[in-house]
Amino acid sequence: MKPVNELIKSLADRYGRERSSLLPILQGVVEQEKYLSEYSMVEIARELDLPATEVYGTATFYSFLEYKKMGRYIIRLCKTITCAMKGENQILLTIQEMLKIKLGETTPDGLFSLLHTNCLGFCHKAPAMLINNDVYTELTPEKVREILTGYMNRKEEQEENVN
Repeated sequence: MKPVNELIKSLADRYGRERSSLLPILQGVVEQEKYLSEYSMVEIARELDLPATEVYGTATFYSFLEYKKMGRYIIRLCKTITCAMKGENQILLTIQEMLKIKLGETTPDGLFSLLHTNCLGFCHKAPAMLINNDVYTELTPEKVREILTGYMNRKEEQEENVN
């Protein structure tokens, strides 16, 4: 993986150095680094000749641009009225109980982060959540336990393969 300043230069070469290039460059950094550090936002501002406050303002406006270190698996639970009416609160309580974290927190092992997000576009199959890029719909507490157990087992399998 290249250093973040080289990554930013290559993204700017690809997308350009205009104000309109800011969002694709922010997305590219998040894709590679998993979040936007303060350093990366300053470097983007420098590369695009923009005020750092404008880069930070853009980064913090969009909910899918993380600006703090997150877990390997980012759980985004839909908080729309449709999901709420179909049991989103039970899903949230199940996740919090299982992972021992609250909204906005990351598990001590760095595996999971839990966030609320606005509409995921699956109201017809509510409640819904996104784990990284994987969508899960028509959730029940039992289904959530099964899904999260699968992610936890992935970690254990990876650890066994390393040893």
